Amino acid sequence: MRLALFQPDIPQNTGTLLRLGACVDVELDIIEPCGFVFSEHTLKRSGMDYLDLVRYRRHASWYDFLQYRAEHPEIYGRIVLLTTKSKQPYYDFEFQPNDVLLLGRESAGAPQEVHETADARLVIPMNENARSINVAVSAVMVLGEALRQTNLFPAVK
Repeated sequence: MRLALFQPDIPQNTGTLLRLGACVDVELDIIEPCGFVFSEHTLKRSGMDYLDLVRYRRHASWYDFLQYRAEHPEIYGRIVLLTTKSKQPYYDFEFQPNDVLLLGRESAGAPQEVHETADARLVIPMNENARSINVAVSAVMVLGEALRQTNLFPAVK
């Protein structure tokens, strides 16, 4: 299971998701360009001291990410896009251990080409008067369900 962030805009969300990845042993892909300078200093406040524990890979573009994914089919499975432009609730989806949960930009979501590439598009049902849920909160909700379904949470000690 992996998280992929498509051109993230907000360093605090990115830091939070890197920390999440460290805590639940999930690797991340950061698909650039970011809307901020990607540095340890920028991410330090939200990522805290967890940044040394997380495994992540930066990709210069969407096309670089797709190329890398194609070269590593053993670790990159389906692209599962979290989007408000779907009718399929995430809790009705059958996750697989090598799925890549893809999150769009905080400011604009994911462009059409990303939607067309995705193997699945999932939505978190919400109040019809709301626009969207924070990207880090959305990732926590869906990743939690995906890890539960695939029994990939780290062992309780």
